[in-house]
Amino acid sequence: MKRATVGPWIAVILGACYFIIPLIATVEFSMRMRRGEYSFDAYVIVLTDPRFQATFLYSTVLALATIVVGVLLVVPTAYWIELRLRRLRPIVEFITLLPLVIPAIVLVFGYLRIYNSSSLIPLTGSERSTDLLLTFSYVTLALPYMYRAVDNGLRAIDVRTLTEAAESLGAGWPTILFKVIFPNVRVAILSGAFLTFAIVIGEFTMAALLDRPAFGPYLQLIGANRAYEPAALAIIAFAVTWACMGLINIFGRAARGSVRPTH
Repeated sequence: MKRATVGPWIAVILGACYFIIPLIATVEFSMRMRRGEYSFDAYVIVLTDPRFQATFLYSTVLALATIVVGVLLVVPTAYWIELRLRRLRPIVEFITLLPLVIPAIVLVFGYLRIYNSSSLIPLTGSERSTDLLLTFSYVTLALPYMYRAVDNGLRAIDVRTLTEAAESLGAGWPTILFKVIFPNVRVAILSGAFLTFAIVIGEFTMAALLDRPAFGPYLQLIGANRAYEPAALAIIAFAVTWACMGLINIFGRAARGSVRPTH
């Protein structure tokens, strides 16, 4: 038994070292801006940079808009498929996986081709319309993660029974959706939302080709012209991503803890 447990532990230790050692090296390098001693000068420069604040705020707003649009699109679709159209699930799952197969640069060039200023639906003629196009692009990019999270949440509950019970009490479809289904898949929605936020914050290709002041292009710009600041930015972006993962875990535990067996 002891010999059987040695191999998995070795694999875990090697995997942890593969991820942790580069991270420690990046943190150490980011603190060497002041010669001969460690300091947080690079982090201070980055966090006080007006471009950092503007781009991070811009990406945060777009991430929240993406989450709202994604939830309103995915939850009713996944609910209706689970309730009435289960035979279409393989087709819908295949469609939601396409953003993982098609490169982002191909998607954004397609959007520019279809929604340019000379098309029937011009979405690149102004900054606001371009922001709208970028938001829809992010919805597409985050679709596999949002749909998987919501679909797993719906499979974990008895959708048909909840719907029939709500209908027997006189509830209409909007009431069923927003007051019955949404609360029961809250954790799944939050999981997809935090994953979407992490994706939008670090996305580069779509924002750069649409020429929008997002956080991803700012990361690339700083990385091309500075030495220590890119390492600090990488650690900050890493912290944001892991904060999202931690929030998923916290909200998931809180939701599980709030469920008490009834006797």
